[in-house]
Amino acid sequence: MKELRYLKKYFAKYKYSLLAGVLITIVARIFLLFTPELVGSSVDVIDEYRRGVITDIPSVKKELLINILYILGAAIIGGIFTFLMRQTIINVSRHVEYDLKNEIYAHYQRLSLNFYKSNRTGDLMNRISEDVSRVRDFMGPALMYSINTLTLFVIALYLMFREAPMLTLYTIIPLPILSYFIYVLSIRIHRKSTIVQEWLSKLSTLSQETFSGISVIKSYGIEAQTNAQFESLSLEHRQKNLDLARVDALFFPMMIFLIGLSNIIVIYIGGTQYINGQIESLGVIAKFIIYVNLLTWPVATVGWVTSLVQRAEASQKRINEFLNEVPDIANITSEHSEIKGKITFRNVSFTYPDTNIEALKNVSFELQKGETLAILGKTGSGKSTILDLIGRLYDVSSGQILIDDVSIDQLNLNDLRSSIGYVPQDAFLFSDTIKNNIRFGKQDATEDAVIEAAKNADVHKNIKKFNNGYDTVLGERGITLSGGQKQRISIARAIIKDPEILLFDDCFSAVDTETEEKILKNLGKVTQDKTTIIVSHRVSSAKNANKIIVLDGGKIIQSGTHEQLLGVDGYYKDLYLKQLTESN
Repeated sequence: MKELRYLKKYFAKYKYSLLAGVLITIVARIFLLFTPELVGSSVDVIDEYRRGVITDIPSVKKELLINILYILGAAIIGGIFTFLMRQTIINVSRHVEYDLKNEIYAHYQRLSLNFYKSNRTGDLMNRISEDVSRVRDFMGPALMYSINTLTLFVIALYLMFREAPMLTLYTIIPLPILSYFIYVLSIRIHRKSTIVQEWLSKLSTLSQETFSGISVIKSYGIEAQTNAQFESLSLEHRQKNLDLARVDALFFPMMIFLIGLSNIIVIYIGGTQYINGQIESLGVIAKFIIYVNLLTWPVATVGWVTSLVQRAEASQKRINEFLNEVPDIANITSEHSEIKGKITFRNVSFTYPDTNIEALKNVSFELQKGETLAILGKTGSGKSTILDLIGRLYDVSSGQILIDDVSIDQLNLNDLRSSIGYVPQDAFLFSDTIKNNIRFGKQDATEDAVIEAAKNADVHKNIKKFNNGYDTVLGERGITLSGGQKQRISIARAIIKDPEILLFDDCFSAVDTETEEKILKNLGKVTQDKTTIIVSHRVSSAKNANKIIVLDGGKIIQSGTHEQLLGVDGYYKDLYLKQLTESN
């Protein structure tokens, strides 16, 4: 149960609702337990009439009728309170589910990129959905039936001991046996529940990857192999569930057997004691039979509740594993940081922690507010890494990055990132309207601002050709659009944010040179007072920048302006001549 201790803050948060649920449960059980007493009284009246103690038939009928009305009244009132019990406690479990999902989601947002590189999307989704649902079952049904069972047992056993102590002791003999079996089976359920959830995560991961990469799967014609892989995982998952079900299936037959045994004990021992005069009335035996049968469902739920608790603990353990993850990137200040846009790299080196690849080696440059830097180089030379470090998606291994002459790790992380407009190399669009995708970074942007941003990204005319224009809903990851259209919408999304720093990571690769020229011309107007960094493989994207650096193997091998670099032999001049020849 140690993993479930994490939920104690939710018990504290909803303590008044839970307390009300407990009180309602006690009241509901009290009314339920009126029935055995009234049935026992009715049996005694009939027995006394049979033995001639009572001879007035009208009075017998009257007492039986009164008892029937009391039983009906108690049942109705007990039913009302049972309904209120479910509404109170089950509602709390839904609130806890809501809070826990939000907590996990918010924590996911805080975690660094390394976490997402080492964990699969399907597993993340499974923990925030299936595992939280298991925990909800613990906070709802398991808690409700535990209170219900405990209340019923305490009150029923008190009433039974008051009537016939020895008969009560004989009746509860099966309970220690039941407790032992529950203990043994609970250990097995806990172990098997953990395995089931792990396999469900694998199944969710494969499904998510398949749906996301469906175009690649169809292009390569590997549907059959993918189906076979899914079927193999499904079979294994089914087997794990069957293993768990076999253990679960032992509970109810065992419960029924032990409850039946209790009934036999009541009839045999109670009958013997009545014959010997140890029990004064036949109604006591009738009461005990009803008490035992009233306890049947609560006793049966002990196994079910235990199963829910074990599953919840297994799921909460998986949830805790992620909640205990500490973000690699720490926001050390809550004070507001005003970002103007000056960027300084001082002997910056960086090694990716997950691969140990040294991406940057002693990189230094300075960029004043409003200036534009272009970064060129071969694939894997470290261009995109520079942008990731400016957005503080990673911290440097050595050296220092300064923003406005302040160390980047001393700035408020939220203020830093909100001041950056970032266009990634692989444009990511959401399954929403084009309009909402463009104003993703500025939710309150007007429709005119959205259109203006689209025009600056040279995508307005394309959008207008769609039947629903800016209200066109895109497929997953923007699959509805071409690569160039996705890149340009992503550029519009960065522009509309009106940030102090703009980072473009090779975001013109899917557009032709004519369109690129239009976008760069428009960007020249938009970015006049903004610090801009353009990563590209094209000289055409870099030639108008204030500064240009060329990276190779994580090192700066050339730096200067377009004219300066054309004046010396090297990578930049060779690339320019090659691309000039290709364009002709």
